[in-house]
Amino acid sequence: MALHVAVIGSGPAGIYTAEALVKQSSEPVEVDVVERLPTPYGLVRYGVAPDHTSIKSIANYLRRVLELPQVRFLGGVRLGADVSVDDLLSTYDAVVYCTGAMVDRKLGIPGEDLPGSVAATDFVNWYCGHPDVDPGQFTLDTSEVAVIGVGNVAVDVVRVLAKTADELSSTDVPHDVLERLSESQVKAIHMIGRRGPEHAKFTLKELRELGELANADVCVRPEEATVLGGDFPRQIQGNIKVLQSWAARQPVGRPRRLDVRFWLRPVEILGAERVEGLRLERTRLSEDGRVEGMGEFETLPVGMVLRSVGYQSVPLPGVPFSKKTMTVPNDAGRVRDREYVSGWLKRGPTGVIGTNKSDAAETVRTLLSDLEGAERVPHGRIDALLESKGVRPVTYDEWLSIEAAEAELARSLDRGERVKLVGLEAMLRACRP
Repeated sequence: MALHVAVIGSGPAGIYTAEALVKQSSEPVEVDVVERLPTPYGLVRYGVAPDHTSIKSIANYLRRVLELPQVRFLGGVRLGADVSVDDLLSTYDAVVYCTGAMVDRKLGIPGEDLPGSVAATDFVNWYCGHPDVDPGQFTLDTSEVAVIGVGNVAVDVVRVLAKTADELSSTDVPHDVLERLSESQVKAIHMIGRRGPEHAKFTLKELRELGELANADVCVRPEEATVLGGDFPRQIQGNIKVLQSWAARQPVGRPRRLDVRFWLRPVEILGAERVEGLRLERTRLSEDGRVEGMGEFETLPVGMVLRSVGYQSVPLPGVPFSKKTMTVPNDAGRVRDREYVSGWLKRGPTGVIGTNKSDAAETVRTLLSDLEGAERVPHGRIDALLESKGVRPVTYDEWLSIEAAEAELARSLDRGERVKLVGLEAMLRACRP
């Protein structure tokens, strides 16, 4: 009898887990990749910036895994609402949770909940066409925006804000979102880090792209780009060199301006009914390496604050969860008997997309070792259980129909290879006319 495993989540962590099960298992294996959305690929589809086509091309690799004969895609199936953990354990020999990290960390400052103060993930989901976000949610009617954070997500956000709609028209940005971007009133973007350039989390490749923006002057203050000594890794040395070269530049009068700021921390978001400003405090490192305020303040007249200070996972119904680490407690991927975890939900939001491959391999080794020689739990395919609940999963072929509809939409709009459909109803109409 084949080993029957459910993988919950179809982002890189989930699909790499499915691939590892097929490759590592010495006995026949059947893997169902269960996804709450009608579409696979997780953050590759809904987290990678639309103009980063080379990174998005990883979907071609993930596609090949979903097309393996041992793997099925079951979209539109929600853990907790459509199936429970007990349902899964009664149907599969093992379950692997791979749902990633889905919300931003909070700043913990006054005014953070004002309208106009937004998690960067919400903004990313918006321009990536995530069905959880209303395409009308963002109106870029303010002249100044602050992005808190100096990681790659923050760089993506400021790059999308700085570009023109024409520059993004050949990407898969939803058409309603592109129209909102074309109406943007944003003139100044402030990207703010609590520490210095040597502590920034963005990669050199991502940083350099900002310097190539045709629609925005990139400005750095010389005193904030100064770094005192230190034997830094090559990556950090490259970042410092680029930032210091920008500090020597003079603006040439492009339509937008991007100020990359360091040694500042947000202490309050100002406004009566919505964001009207951001109060910042100058920082330094204490003797023990912690960030401390210096009592020197400045206020930026921004109308929007986008918070990009890290992701964190959210609990799954019926699955153990540590609020301290914001992960599922595990031992080399093992959670409980026949329950396992992989990806950011396992280790926290660290590493790049490829890191999930080795992480999945470890979890699968643990799973296969645990189940070696074990008696199979009597089970049947999940189909009958879902049918009894009135749930009709989106199949892989139906997902391909959604892809085809997005390609047709792009042709009709004369926009690149694909334009994303927005909303669950539109996707389901495309695959079930």
